[in-house]
Amino acid sequence: MEQTQQQQFENGTRTSTIWQCGSIVLGHAVSICNGYSSFAGSSTNNVVRLHFGLRGDYKFLYKQLNATYQLAGGHHNIMYSNGFDIVVENKTLELETFGIQFPADLFIQFTQNAGGMLQKFTEDILAGKNVMLSNNWGAITPAIQQVIQQIIHCKYMGELKKLFLLSKSIELLVLCAESYKAAEENTQPFIKNITDKEKIIAVRDLVNERLHCPPNLSEIARTVGLNEYKLKRGFKETFNTTVFGYLAQQRLQLAQQYLRDTQKTAAEIAAELGYATPQHFNNAFKKQFGVTPHSVRNNP
Repeated sequence: MEQTQQQQFENGTRTSTIWQCGSIVLGHAVSICNGYSSFAGSSTNNVVRLHFGLRGDYKFLYKQLNATYQLAGGHHNIMYSNGFDIVVENKTLELETFGIQFPADLFIQFTQNAGGMLQKFTEDILAGKNVMLSNNWGAITPAIQQVIQQIIHCKYMGELKKLFLLSKSIELLVLCAESYKAAEENTQPFIKNITDKEKIIAVRDLVNERLHCPPNLSEIARTVGLNEYKLKRGFKETFNTTVFGYLAQQRLQLAQQYLRDTQKTAAEIAAELGYATPQHFNNAFKKQFGVTPHSVRNNP
């Protein structure tokens, strides 16, 4: 059901984990590159692919769509083609991606009556077209990021794990469809070029690195080279939350991971993550997850 391997390639090392959930395949990969080059990939499997770029920038050439995409870390899309031939050119030395492959017939079963963009996408598949769900790649929202992290760090085993992976695969499909709908409705985006998009992604990464001692907006703005107005509006547009709303969500996600994977007490976690009191932490945690920290510790 789960297989992890490390591969050496000409330009670096890739560590990947594959989960098999019946006919659905999920995968997570981190590539550490020694320099800048390109590598090709191909497949003949008749599957619909959910692709998530979590970290790093790259150029993505998709032969069947005759299209090239310049992608900055923090994006996703859904694609289908008769055959799959791509060339990836890394623009940063570290790349992290996640993906889900649904057999085409199973994907159609899930989505043919879904309405909106998903239903149109499914109709294109049935018509034998090579198609991308949206020309506007969606952003990795905190909700999407949380589900992906739940999959990567899943502690369940056996049939329960298979059920968990199935439910999370469908949840990601729903969250992605919701994200694309918002992207399509945003006909006049505030962030218009790849350079500013990369800076907004850098803001997210900086916040993730400093969850224990977060910088203020002025420090973030100076670090990434944006004024505060563009930073706040661009972050809200990209991630559908404010910088400090994102920080609060990520802190609580980290707290949940600590409760499951360490022996730290709730009070210790609250202090480490900067909450004023354990009660403040308890209230924020229950509001986010619907349960108390104590119940997570006792029901892993």
